[in-house]
Amino acid sequence: MADDNNKIFQGKGAISSNRSFIYPKDTELTGNDLIEFINYNDSHLKPHYRTNMDYYLGHHPVLEQPAKQTGADNRLVVNLPKYLVDTYNGFFSGIAPKISLDDDKDNQALQDWNNVNSFVDKLNEISKQADIYGKSYAFVYQDEDSQTRVTYCSPSHAFMVYDDTVNREPLAFVRYHYDNSSDATAKGTIYYSDASYDFVGPAINPEPTPNLYKLVPAVEFYENEERQGVFDGCITLINELDRALSQKANQVEYFDNAYLYMLGIQLEKDRDTGQPKLDLKNDRFIYAPADTAVNGKIGFVSKPDGDNMQENLINRLTEWIFQTAMIPNMNDQAFSGNSSGVALQYKLLPMKNRASNKERKFVHSLRHLYQIIFSVGTVLPDSSKDKWSELTFKFIRNLPANVADEVNSARNAEGIISKKTQLGLLSFVDDPASEIKAMEQEQEDKIKQAQKAADSMPDFMKQDDDKQELDEDKNNTEQEE
Repeated sequence: MADDNNKIFQGKGAISSNRSFIYPKDTELTGNDLIEFINYNDSHLKPHYRTNMDYYLGHHPVLEQPAKQTGADNRLVVNLPKYLVDTYNGFFSGIAPKISLDDDKDNQALQDWNNVNSFVDKLNEISKQADIYGKSYAFVYQDEDSQTRVTYCSPSHAFMVYDDTVNREPLAFVRYHYDNSSDATAKGTIYYSDASYDFVGPAINPEPTPNLYKLVPAVEFYENEERQGVFDGCITLINELDRALSQKANQVEYFDNAYLYMLGIQLEKDRDTGQPKLDLKNDRFIYAPADTAVNGKIGFVSKPDGDNMQENLINRLTEWIFQTAMIPNMNDQAFSGNSSGVALQYKLLPMKNRASNKERKFVHSLRHLYQIIFSVGTVLPDSSKDKWSELTFKFIRNLPANVADEVNSARNAEGIISKKTQLGLLSFVDDPASEIKAMEQEQEDKIKQAQKAADSMPDFMKQDDDKQELDEDKNNTEQEE
């Protein structure tokens, strides 16, 4: 059954504390339960996804505040959500992960499929969506040529339904859409492990479409078990930073537009109008001449300056945002080149820990994704469809690499570890297995070229070579005696 803290719908469905949909095992969704899930996704989850995407795109709440009646009204947005997502996603998947199999033939077929499908690029988009929304989906399908393809789906118009067992196995995947913004009827498809069904609203087409994969053809990728994005934990700090900077800009504009007052001073008047020869309104003057002799005063109308307090607040908010997101500020003085390598490693440690946790989640999802992909025999032969369990995944953190140190480390590892592991120490070697094969081919080519060169030598040179070899053998024999 579902967790005790789950929200129970009108039907059999439930939603867990990490916003996952739960349904009884070995049970197909009814039309009403399907609509319950869709309505919950639209009314409770999609607003959160839309808000996070607005933050990523730079459309923050400060832009929607009511206009001020008087005074400066600046609206400044510091788009740190985009900086956090792009920095972290570049760190995690900026360098394409290495996905390989030990068998050369199967590995070549795998790499060919990855290249044809631009899988690395799609995985990068999945990773970015997981950073923004907290999760994303990979969907497997057959194209018009019966070739296996994969694409990514946003959780705003798709969701996975898990069974109510302890293992939380995928029960169904739902993709839906609306024809237009005024249409309230959802249309889409439910994908089970054995078949898929189209639906319009609660009406589910009883005619099934067979599922060739015999598995639910989609996989959820998520940032963490809580399904939280990179900046979900620092939304209030981001809002306050926008507000503080906007007020800072208002204050700067206030001082720029401060009124100049002139008290007790007689200015020359225009003969026709009898008014001072000044544009008191546009030039921002306060003019108060005195009828009797007084000490004249000239100055600006100003209010107390809170610049230091504002700067401290802005700096503190910025620091807290990066600390809460566990992503270092690359513009910080710690990255100016004055710190030691060990100190920089400590600065990067929180982001490395976060990326390591994400990597474990992604490896689990990727293995399940390739299980689906290999199941139909279009990527690997049927005899190798279980090779998904033998896949090797290597994620490389996108950091400046010292190639000379990597080469020295690999050279020093000669004879201690396997050649494949040795080449894996080099960040610029994408596929160690293919590299070993290329090295062996180069060696074979050198031997063939040397043999060909020897065969093309004139006879007298061959005789000289034979005589030289005989003399060397004779000398070696004499030395041994």
